[in-house]
Amino acid sequence: MSSQYADTQSDTEGSTTGETIIDLQDVSFGYTATSVIEDVSLSIRKGEYVAVVGPNGSGKSTLMQLMLGLLEPDVGEATLFGQPAHRFEDGERLGYVAQHASASKEMPITVREVVKMGRFPHVGFGRLSREDWAIVDDALAIVGMSAFSDRRITQLSGGQRQRAFIARALAGEAELLVLDEPTVGVDAESVEAFYDLLESLNERGITVLLIEHDLGAVTQHAERVVCLNREVYFDGPTEEFVDSDALAQAFGTAANFLGDSG
Repeated sequence: MSSQYADTQSDTEGSTTGETIIDLQDVSFGYTATSVIEDVSLSIRKGEYVAVVGPNGSGKSTLMQLMLGLLEPDVGEATLFGQPAHRFEDGERLGYVAQHASASKEMPITVREVVKMGRFPHVGFGRLSREDWAIVDDALAIVGMSAFSDRRITQLSGGQRQRAFIARALAGEAELLVLDEPTVGVDAESVEAFYDLLESLNERGITVLLIEHDLGAVTQHAERVVCLNREVYFDGPTEEFVDSDALAQAFGTAANFLGDSG
């Protein structure tokens, strides 16, 4: 880790130990008269590694959007870093990696240029200083992408692209990393390396919120599981989730932890 990034994280950790980053209180939301999320209350504190699981259509992505302030609850309150989530403006404090975060042919820029975008909330669209470029290059090193810095983003594999987008979040000095099913379409070997990376970032003090369909990966890597199907069926340590009946209740089937949950 670079001295710049390490110092920033150290200062942040020292001033926000125990901070509640995301807080939902009695939140309900629906796109129509029918609720997609119903009476959900949960908090995520700084330094946690939390995975949200549930069947297709369970409201996982909607819950994530409520947490990030992209949607406003119909009922209840959602806060992000202590602010009403839908009014949150300190975008540099969080990094978001979407499902299929691949670049299209209309984005023929290099990996380093993608990661450079992470500095924009701090410096605007002007020239980056030597220190800014050092943070960019250190972020690339942290995710193991230094050797690909001059390669076009469109030339990377799915797993490599996801690493590049995580590096962009690191360059922005994000405190919260939110990932929406980030390993869809990524080969098995790259998936394991990807989760090793997330664990190392979490150990560095970054809070990780993972929306994931792969129950096996969740139970092997996340420290806490939120099991959702419109309402919360379980919220607690991963070990307790594995031993509970929450999975069968939420999925309505004898789903297992070894394969894709759908």
